[in-house]
Amino acid sequence: MIVITGATGQLGSQVVEHLLQRVPADQVGVSVRDPQRATDLAHRGVRVRRGDFADPASLADAFAGATQVFVVSVDSTGTDAVTQHAAAVDAARAAGAGRVVYTSHQAAAADSLFGPMLDHAATETYAAGAEVPFTALHNGFYASTVPLLLGPALQTGELVAPADGPVSWTTHGDLAEAAAVLLADPGRFDGPTPPLTGPAALDLADVAALLTELTGRPVRRVVVDDEEWAAGLIGHGVPEGQARMLLGMFAASRRGEFAATGPLLAELLGRPATPLRDVLAGLASAG
Repeated sequence: MIVITGATGQLGSQVVEHLLQRVPADQVGVSVRDPQRATDLAHRGVRVRRGDFADPASLADAFAGATQVFVVSVDSTGTDAVTQHAAAVDAARAAGAGRVVYTSHQAAAADSLFGPMLDHAATETYAAGAEVPFTALHNGFYASTVPLLLGPALQTGELVAPADGPVSWTTHGDLAEAAAVLLADPGRFDGPTPPLTGPAALDLADVAALLTELTGRPVRRVVVDDEEWAAGLIGHGVPEGQARMLLGMFAASRRGEFAATGPLLAELLGRPATPLRDVLAGLASAG
């Protein structure tokens, strides 16, 4: 049985849907914090059990009988995140799973300037020593982040943010489909994958140019000082720690941490990966 964690979230739910196109429903299980949110999957023949990384005891039942466990990284950061990921790896090993597949990141590194990348690197290091076959999906940066970075750019004509660098923006849908392909073919990729990314690395100046083209209205890229930007977030109620973490994303992109692209995602999908232009086209038509 292939057990998917985070199966009611943005990535995990799509992984389940793509996996159900490739394997029978009775070979798929989900581990979710609230089983009531997965009743539709239960009705379709998927095994639904409660599992919470923050409650390691719950994972024994959630992962029972698993041949593979798909571990979706948590949305917290720091020691708490790594501890929860380690609990999932330990539970998968205790359940006798033949492989753990973890949603890491293309920029996972112990010296990254962006905090979550440190957590991914620490999780990979832990899993590598856990005596269970382990695949780290080196996913590209989620393209769903771009609308958050735009702010009111479509209304004001100014995309205001700190200096940045190229990012190989990648959609949840593409990454979910690729994960399902790999789960259905468990013999591939022991260890970290090559980058699973969109077809091109674009910075925010490129984004502004695309929005100008797509909307027919000028969108200008405006670079602001790091500290000024962080202070603006804090002034709008964002906790200082979170503002500093987000600032690290820009620093890391300037260093080129998210610039790598690769052909593997398209190869797994059997089609070109979705370009950021398509994502922005949707925003432009809605705005």
